[in-house]
Amino acid sequence: MDILKNINSPLDIKNLENKELIQLAEETRKFIIENVDKTGGHLAPSLGVVELTIALHKVFNMPKDKIVWDVGHQAYAHKIFTGRRDVFCTNRQFKGISGFIKPSESEYDSFGVGHASTSISAGYGFVEAAALKGEANNVISVIGDGSITGGLAFEGLNNAGASQKKFLVILNDNEMSISKPVGALSKYLTSLLSDRTFNKLKNEIWNITGKYKLGRPIRKGLSKIEKSVKTLLTPGVLFEKFGFNYIGPIDGHDLDALVRVLKNIKNDISGPVFLHVITEKGKGFKAAEQDVKGTYHGVAPGILHNGTSTNKKPSLKYQDVFGKTICRLAEKNDKIVAITAAMKVGTGLSEFGDKYPERIFDVGIAEEHAVTFSAALSMEGFKPIVAIYSTFLQRALDQIIHDCALQELNMVFALDRAGLVGEDGPTHHGVFDLSYLRFIPGLIMMSPRNERELLNMLYTSVEENGLFAIRYPRGAGSGESIDIEPQKIEIGKGEKLVNGKNIAFLTIGNITNNVLKAVDILKQKNITCSVYDMKFIKPLDRDLIKDAYSNHDCIITVEENSVVGGFGSGILEDLNRQEIYDAKVKIIGIEDDFVEHGSMDELFKLLNLHPEGIAKTAKTFLSNK
Repeated sequence: MDILKNINSPLDIKNLENKELIQLAEETRKFIIENVDKTGGHLAPSLGVVELTIALHKVFNMPKDKIVWDVGHQAYAHKIFTGRRDVFCTNRQFKGISGFIKPSESEYDSFGVGHASTSISAGYGFVEAAALKGEANNVISVIGDGSITGGLAFEGLNNAGASQKKFLVILNDNEMSISKPVGALSKYLTSLLSDRTFNKLKNEIWNITGKYKLGRPIRKGLSKIEKSVKTLLTPGVLFEKFGFNYIGPIDGHDLDALVRVLKNIKNDISGPVFLHVITEKGKGFKAAEQDVKGTYHGVAPGILHNGTSTNKKPSLKYQDVFGKTICRLAEKNDKIVAITAAMKVGTGLSEFGDKYPERIFDVGIAEEHAVTFSAALSMEGFKPIVAIYSTFLQRALDQIIHDCALQELNMVFALDRAGLVGEDGPTHHGVFDLSYLRFIPGLIMMSPRNERELLNMLYTSVEENGLFAIRYPRGAGSGESIDIEPQKIEIGKGEKLVNGKNIAFLTIGNITNNVLKAVDILKQKNITCSVYDMKFIKPLDRDLIKDAYSNHDCIITVEENSVVGGFGSGILEDLNRQEIYDAKVKIIGIEDDFVEHGSMDELFKLLNLHPEGIAKTAKTFLSNK
């Protein structure tokens, strides 16, 4: 019997017996694996929480009750059970369903996510909203052991615990050392601590003792006994201090236990509850279960059966160029230290970590802390290289301004995944960094058009004093060799790559390669163009800007960033400073909107940032100037 094909909403799960629930878990894992092999996606996180997802939908009444997922990497089973099974084959595909939680996609998706550590704050917001509206519903926030290291998670715990309102936070723990207590004794204690009779007796004794003179010492003694038991057998004291009733750890793959405990919590415990669930990341796919490097956290299409991605390119990825380069630079400079926010593999720092374990700091999902921590290292004479994805560095803007720029520190921010990132979509596109960093006084910002330029920019930022930011894209470069000696780049100086007379293209970063192809298309239409690789967003090369204005019919700026406050805006501002008021300028970039998910080629075409789109826009502007 195929159970999954009959699950069209969470209501279809409620009448299933435990044996059927176990079969549903097996079928769901198989379904996820088969589909992710075709589309790519976050495999291991979603495989690890299949039973937990089933139990949540079995016990609670969605969408009246709300599940708030953290990040959303683990929500594939949730999507499948909430009416999206038949379209799950479009997951992360252009015009298909999102790889993350998206409220506009389903009423069962309560809160949009994509960045870590938000679920507890959002969940508590729903709790208070229900109280204000006089509604009775349950709110469940599911957070991973990585996400709970983020400061925002603890801010949420602090606020929610103090309220003493009914609220369930579930820690999906698949990695931390506190997972050791799983076993028969832990199961017994978990059942006891969530049991109706136990909690009723505890509350009655508490109420009775409050009526007598000796009540206070009796209460104190009872509290000490309970805390001692919990301290001895569970790691929940920290969460108890936040005001939560800690329960666990519980085996996250034991459906019977999960359902029983969740029912007890739902029906019998008032106030905030912290349920600690132990899961196995990648469960059901052997390679993912044994994966210690994070290879199967997110995978490309074809990797499951072939062992390698079907779209693998021979060129080095920019993250690998970054990693190899700082290893080379660190050999000669013992002041170089690397900082990452739980993305050592993703940012290309694994080799650096192996070679210089004492000079790399993984601070967890805590970008604000990463920046301020690095600032102090800089003040003590070290050269911190802070490697954080462009979209995640947004979280630390205040620290960059106040703790780094204001103090005129010597640091390097390496912004990986700048520009469009493809299938991960709007929560992960790095299309705002030119805008949110460009206004910071004293910051030097640059972007390479190929691997060799990244090599030279990293070398320059390490050799020179100042606060540097280097933004570079996801994926492979054009194949430029980095097996050369790095060269210093003059700060604020760009390069004229092509000479022409009709249009002056001012470009920055990887999008320059599309502009060069667009120039070839325009040449066939008897339109000749100059191409200026500006290299620096700040400071801008004023001489090149003046040359572009003086010797061409019009100027077109091209960037893989929002047009609001970005590179093109900087060019217009500089023309104004030079008192050039009659320049004919067109800004090409990402319009004032969020960009959906899809392949890079599809998104470039959607935004008219592919060579043909750039050429067409340029020809129209030249004709109408």
